[in-house]
Amino acid sequence: MPTRAIPYLKAVLHLLCLLPMLYLAQQYRNGALANLADPTNYLTHFTGDWALWLLLVDLAITPVRRLNPSLAWLIRLRRMLGLWAFFYATLHLAIYVLLFSGYDLPTAWAGLQAGHLGEPWNQLKLIWPRMLDDVEKRPFIQVGLFAWVLLFALAATSPQRVLRAMGGKNWQRLHRTIYLAGIAAVVHYWWLVKAGVRTPWKVTAVLAVLLLARVVYAAMKRSQKTRTAASTAI
Repeated sequence: MPTRAIPYLKAVLHLLCLLPMLYLAQQYRNGALANLADPTNYLTHFTGDWALWLLLVDLAITPVRRLNPSLAWLIRLRRMLGLWAFFYATLHLAIYVLLFSGYDLPTAWAGLQAGHLGEPWNQLKLIWPRMLDDVEKRPFIQVGLFAWVLLFALAATSPQRVLRAMGGKNWQRLHRTIYLAGIAAVVHYWWLVKAGVRTPWKVTAVLAVLLLARVVYAAMKRSQKTRTAASTAI
């Protein structure tokens, strides 16, 4: 793909990644969200699903690029897709904090309107013990938080200036943990759903294929190095 076309492609992808948010906004405006049996649960699954699928698309870029070198330009989309995955993962977490944990959002908002800028923090302090107890008792929250922390670290270190400051090898070593974030996210999904629900099978299968592709590539690379070393020795 011509280099000059990449900015236009990125603009289109930004709009596509924004569509789920526009869809939720439309559902809110026309009252569809309020008519759901459990709007909070719907929002939680909606944002979590988008975060996970965007993460998987991001992970798929490298094996696709290796299979078809003419698609090497796809690597320039990885950072953008990773940041969108982090965005939806953060929304997923925010819904838990603001809606599931008992955070008094109306009081916090009223405090801000009245000029009490510390009111949102005061409301967070009130639910903090309950949240810690919830995290301690629920393993699916623990592994979900672990996945989010990894994505946060990757998002925070994504700018080029951070790459230069860290050094290429250290940066690459850190960003390989995206696979660990993917595994943690899928485990979080399995532990979240009720027993007997098979919805996570799709993302599990996709992640398994991507991990297998990475293992096969690494094995082929080691084998090639061994043959090269052997031929050089001869």
